[in-house]
Amino acid sequence: MDQAQQARRPVAQLGRARRALRSAPRGQRGWVGLVAILVALLIVALVAERALKGYGLLPGADENTRAGAAKAAGQSANPTSVPATPGATLQRARGLEQQMKREAEDQQKSIDEQTQSQSQSQSPSQSPSQLPSY
Repeated sequence: MDQAQQARRPVAQLGRARRALRSAPRGQRGWVGLVAILVALLIVALVAERALKGYGLLPGADENTRAGAAKAAGQSANPTSVPATPGATLQRARGLEQQMKREAEDQQKSIDEQTQSQSQSQSPSQSPSQLPSY
């Protein structure tokens, strides 16, 4: 439309033309927002993947992460070993618990044996007040 035709139009038509020009960027705002949300979602997914690999919950953790986790756990860093899973960790904890219970029972038996041998070595004529004090 040339300037001569624009000059002859009524003010109401000019107002609509201005609104049409202003509304064009508003229609594009939805696409820009959608792209921004997708980029943010991609960043969150990458960070979450790295965190899960670091915790050993996803396979494919890098060697540095395994070495750091093994060092913290007091184990040697072996990149060929299977990464620890929650199930394996629970099994290891149960095994450790059973071992501790066996050791506690063995210790209790040795204490009982020592107590019995000391009580048998005492003669019946000795009273607890006559025992030597240490």
